[in-house]
Amino acid sequence: MEYVVLNNGVKMPMAGIGTFLLEPDDAEASVLYALGNGYHLIDTANAYMNEKAVGRGMKKSGLPREEIFLETKIWASFYEQENAVEKTLERLGTDYIDLLLIHQPAGNYVAG
Repeated sequence: MEYVVLNNGVKMPMAGIGTFLLEPDDAEASVLYALGNGYHLIDTANAYMNEKAVGRGMKKSGLPREEIFLETKIWASFYEQENAVEKTLERLGTDYIDLLLIHQPAGNYVAG
């Protein structure tokens, strides 16, 4: 696996699986399959409506959480919600996210 080092020193895998347009059952199965076959980067988003399934796939893989690079996004309508990140963590069933992106940044996305 090749990696890139982000500006903050975090090592991110260069290959992974995206879950856009996957129904929850397919997202869970795809994540499980990808993790079982050497992929360690998982990309999802609140807007994909499959974060819970992604979390289930990660857990079922049996891989330690620190071996999975998890990337997700917060949608515009959630930017200003005080607990947006906590809700995302809850849906994913994890206690941290490796890379959190602002999905389609627009409007007041730096409020806080």
